Amino acid sequence: MKSMIEVCGVRKSYGELEVLKGVSLDVSQGEVVSIVGASGAGKTTLLQIIGTLSRPDRGTVTIDGIHAEMLADKDLSRFRNDKIGFVFQFHHLLPEFTAFENVCIPGYIGGRDRDKVEARAKELLDMLGMSGRALHKPAEMSGGEQQRVAIARALINSPAVLLADEPSGNLDSKNRDEIHKLFFTLRDTLGQTVVVVTHDESLAAMADRKIVMSDGMIL
Repeated sequence: MKSMIEVCGVRKSYGELEVLKGVSLDVSQGEVVSIVGASGAGKTTLLQIIGTLSRPDRGTVTIDGIHAEMLADKDLSRFRNDKIGFVFQFHHLLPEFTAFENVCIPGYIGGRDRDKVEARAKELLDMLGMSGRALHKPAEMSGGEQQRVAIARALINSPAVLLADEPSGNLDSKNRDEIHKLFFTLRDTLGQTVVVVTHDESLAAMADRKIVMSDGMIL
């Protein structure tokens, strides 16, 4: 199966603190991988480096066959918008825009055809059970609904990789279970590659593979 994410020998320090100590990881296309570990283990730093939000001090990151560390900042921004979708614990939806508009924004930023972006947004909202809330603003939606909109937004550019950082950490148990199942629906229907950092053992156990981190290394 095609390798979608390749991390090789990644090291990252902040001042004197070495957060990642030579991490290597390979994720196949269509695989759902969970990353777990105690706070401070380096999980979020690794996710940020995979997502090109942070550059490693040493080592390489390859996404969909492209060496991210070789890209200049401007090219990296476009690559990130095209190839990587992000879902965070807090939804980061823009409060002045509707669900539909929030989903469309990364497509507009990417300079994609407006009609195609909007058609794709409608498809995604429908697939995620949110078509009836498309014209609602975030304040008019529940936490679970907002997270579904955030997932639709992450998928608008058909990214190679979906990265999620504690995606259900702010939700009640019902919404949490629904969001967890959604990642596997995306894998099954879209062939989506998903990497999830989580403290939720039920989500971690559902994944195709669970990776445990401790003290900046994969155990």
